[in-house]
Amino acid sequence: MLRVLFAGTPACAVPALEKTAGSHTIAGILTAPPSAKGRSGVLLPSDVAAAAERLKAAGKIHRDCPVLQPEKITDAVRAEIEALKADILVCFAYGKIFSGKTLSLFPLGGVNIHPSLLPRWRGPAPVPAAILAGDRETGVTIQRITLEMDAGNILAQKKTSLSGDETADKLLESLSIEGAELLLEVLDSIENGTAGETPQTGEPSFSKMLKKEDGEIDWNKSTGEIDAQIRAFTPWPGSFTKMPDGALLFIREAGIYKDGIRQEQPGTVLSPDKGILIQTGTGILSVKKLQKQTKKETDWRSFLNGNRSLISCKLGNS
Repeated sequence: MLRVLFAGTPACAVPALEKTAGSHTIAGILTAPPSAKGRSGVLLPSDVAAAAERLKAAGKIHRDCPVLQPEKITDAVRAEIEALKADILVCFAYGKIFSGKTLSLFPLGGVNIHPSLLPRWRGPAPVPAAILAGDRETGVTIQRITLEMDAGNILAQKKTSLSGDETADKLLESLSIEGAELLLEVLDSIENGTAGETPQTGEPSFSKMLKKEDGEIDWNKSTGEIDAQIRAFTPWPGSFTKMPDGALLFIREAGIYKDGIRQEQPGTVLSPDKGILIQTGTGILSVKKLQKQTKKETDWRSFLNGNRSLISCKLGNS
């Protein structure tokens, strides 16, 4: 079995940690430090740190396995990593780029799980990028970690067809499970010396780090573009617009109203029909679930019961 240092932070990395722990030895875990969650601001461990404790309790990871949670990888942290004598680094969404000094600590190098078909959508948000672009397929890639982000040789890749109604959270969840299975195959091949590597070919495309303000809806865009945005930004940063009273209105679930044509100014709320209908630049969006600022998410019928004045008003900044 390989001795693995596993680096990851969010929930999408947990299946890979679980799979690796079932077949190889987890020498140590590298994850982000606890962060404030919810309105209370209570500091909570990362999803990977929490999963590590569960796996220790279940006997799948040794109870003394260190969980390193540094703000950054300093020489002192590298000394701790070196002492673990790990054969290989396995990474999925750790959140930091590894230096040459750190990578040199692993005799078998490092591998990374990336939820796209590299070289398409390198960078920090490949799943939202694929949905926003209307890609017909995506997938997961196991690649070598190099100093250039997401540019390493491909060890394995698996494609997934897209139907056009995926949300980013559900798609990432699916890809993380597929990536965990693929990772296990790669680690086994590295261990027995049969792993093959292929350089990335073709022009790379790049995803960007998402910001909260990216979620504001531009009603002048087409219905398809807005629908894609809502799905791509679920759950974060979310898609929102402004109501006439200035409150933010988050659109949590919507779809394209098939019979819709442009008849009003973009952003105008029309009479409801199987959803709250909102005029876009080219057609009509049918909103199924929504949430007013400081309120709970609700279905469209329940929302209208307390917000009848929404009909005929105009949403957005203009």
